[in-house]
Amino acid sequence: MRKLYYSAGEVADILGENVTLVRFWANTFPEFIRPQRNAKGNRMFSEEDVDAFRRIHYLVRVRKMTLEGAARRMKEDGRKVASETKVLESLKTILARLEDVRNAMDR
Repeated sequence: MRKLYYSAGEVADILGENVTLVRFWANTFPEFIRPQRNAKGNRMFSEEDVDAFRRIHYLVRVRKMTLEGAARRMKEDGRKVASETKVLESLKTILARLEDVRNAMDR
C-alpha cells in the first residue's frame, strides 16, 4: 500500500540520495514539486512529488543533464521523461528479481 505523504528522508532513501539534495531539488523545481508541511513544519511529499523527484533524478544523475536542462526537458516533454523513468524503474525491479533467483540457485 502506498503512503499519502513521504518525508524528505524517505524520498532520499527511495532515490538513493541524501536529504540535503532532496531539499535542494524541491527548492529548485517548485513547478514540479509542491511539498506540504506537517504540524512540525517538515516537508511532506505526495506520490506525484516522488514521481517528479524520480524524473529529476533520471535526467540529472543518469542522463547527466544540468538542472536547467532537466527543467526545460520536463516542461517540453514531461510525458516522455515520465515514460522513460517508469521503464528504468521496471528494469531495476526485474534485475533485482533476477539477482534474487540467481542467489537462490547458488545456495
